[in-house]
Amino acid sequence: MNTPEETPTIGEAAPPPPTPDAAREFLGARVDVMERYVAHLCDTGVTHGLVGPREVPRMWERHVLNCAVVHPGIADESAVADIGAGAGLPGLVLAIARPDLRLTLVEPLLRRTVWLERVIDDLELDNVEVVRARADELWGKRSFDVVTSRAVARIGELARWSLPLVQRGGEMFVLKGSSAALERDEDASILRKLKVVEADVETWGAGIVDPETVTLRLSVEGVAPQLTRKQAGTGPSTAKKKAARRQGRRD
Repeated sequence: MNTPEETPTIGEAAPPPPTPDAAREFLGARVDVMERYVAHLCDTGVTHGLVGPREVPRMWERHVLNCAVVHPGIADESAVADIGAGAGLPGLVLAIARPDLRLTLVEPLLRRTVWLERVIDDLELDNVEVVRARADELWGKRSFDVVTSRAVARIGELARWSLPLVQRGGEMFVLKGSSAALERDEDASILRKLKVVEADVETWGAGIVDPETVTLRLSVEGVAPQLTRKQAGTGPSTAKKKAARRQGRRD
């Protein structure tokens, strides 16, 4: 059994890959700090199980730059929450690239929050805080200009968690893959319940990353309501009923 001081070795650490020229050009003076963060990802990020060892060779292009290229889409001096922060993608990347932003990394798992706090201390970042919680535990307690996330859940469920944390006039700005438009359209009824009035798919990083990063930007009329899974229509029972109806139509 591991003692509290021990951490199980989940993967084997590896040296970080070379910094691509595109990263140096895009990040400018911030590239040195980002390189130190990449080193953490490839070392303890792997041994702690936050990043898969196979991701190390493509850490810059697939992960770090994939997140970094979206930062021009966030207004100056915004308060930003990263929901399900994990290894700090995109939250820590944004904090490094944009010292003017105030980042709150929201993560429920202790192992991950401890790792994030150690990395933040080592990088000497003073614009980041880590909060160990689920998003819904912060409803009514915290609000932000921007709520972001990456690879956490499909858009309907993610919007249910995140939009109640967006203050009036703010937005949800999330990194999605090529399915962004399809998820938006399929979950349109959930987004309407959350008072979403705009849901724009955008791409970032032309000439820097390939494929380009796809984001979905949601804005609401007023403040989004706090919906349960059942009210939002995202609960397991609802999903089973929909699947049964689809199967019935096929039969």
